Amino acid sequence: MDLQDTFISNLKRFRKEQNMTQEKLAELCKTDTSYIGQIETKKRFPSLSFVERIAASLKVEPYRLYMPQDSSNDSVSVEELKLIESEILRALKTDIKKIVKKHGL
Repeated sequence: MDLQDTFISNLKRFRKEQNMTQEKLAELCKTDTSYIGQIETKKRFPSLSFVERIAASLKVEPYRLYMPQDSSNDSVSVEELKLIESEILRALKTDIKKIVKKHGL
């Protein structure tokens, strides 16, 4: 399972654990229900700033959305955490480049 699949699986799990519909999550995130559906079906993937909105709406730390379901903070190896950190940093750099390009900087 790659990082995106892990994110989607955790998003669905946290949402369902809280008996939250896609509609309610979309409302809390100030977006369209269809966008949440597209994320959950792997048709689109959110920016890191939107991941933060999702995490806040679900009342979880953002990193928990990227953690393998069978892992806890104590059982994740340093290598796994470094891999996750690396993938998150790459995604963040991509988002920053898009923002800078958008503003012509």
